[in-house]
Amino acid sequence: MPEGIISNKRSAVFIDLGLMEYKRALDLQIKTLKLKIDKTIIEDRIFFVEHSPVFTLGKRGGKENLTVSKEFLKIKGIDLVQTDRGGNITYHGPGQAVLYPVIDLEHQRVGVKDFVFGLEEIMKRTALDFNIDADRNQLNHGIWIGNSKIGSVGISIKKGISFHGLAMNINLDLEPFSWINPCGLTNISMTSVEKEIKKAGSNHFGLSMKQVKNSFKKHFSSVLSYDISENHAD
Repeated sequence: MPEGIISNKRSAVFIDLGLMEYKRALDLQIKTLKLKIDKTIIEDRIFFVEHSPVFTLGKRGGKENLTVSKEFLKIKGIDLVQTDRGGNITYHGPGQAVLYPVIDLEHQRVGVKDFVFGLEEIMKRTALDFNIDADRNQLNHGIWIGNSKIGSVGISIKKGISFHGLAMNINLDLEPFSWINPCGLTNISMTSVEKEIKKAGSNHFGLSMKQVKNSFKKHFSSVLSYDISENHAD
């Protein structure tokens, strides 16, 4: 794949939402999507966020891949939310870096497959920034280290505009993944940047979400050919 899959650079605003409840972040995406559809805003938006603990279901469902009861989730304080993104069930929680690009793929003349490839490439290059060699896997979209998944992709497209996006495990508690068949797959494990750094015997204590955010911005810009400015959420 060439350095950038979009031939002409365009601009986007990168917005760090901090730690935000999933439904609130989804509402913000939908609001932005509507503003872009009616041309109220032209510039694309990229939201960076960590979520409070939540399981989300994709278009292909996923309740059948939840291996604990709703009562158990209630005790643990974890929501279960149906979404219209692609894919199956997954988990989001603090310590996972999530990126929601609300961008006009139709205007950019970017195919969905190329866009998904680009999101995977952003995570792959981010992993390399931490000396982790991750790659794609025929089992499922996202980024893997052997049979362990470290990053996921799930998007939706409306009127040619993308929303939802990618999630990369940085230093989150991985236990909730054991309560589901992640992405509808069995006999796989989940991993994180922190876990892989520890396995390599390296020092993980300097690992920060700020580093990850900077990597995401840098690689989004190079892979998808964007000039990015940053604003903070109100």
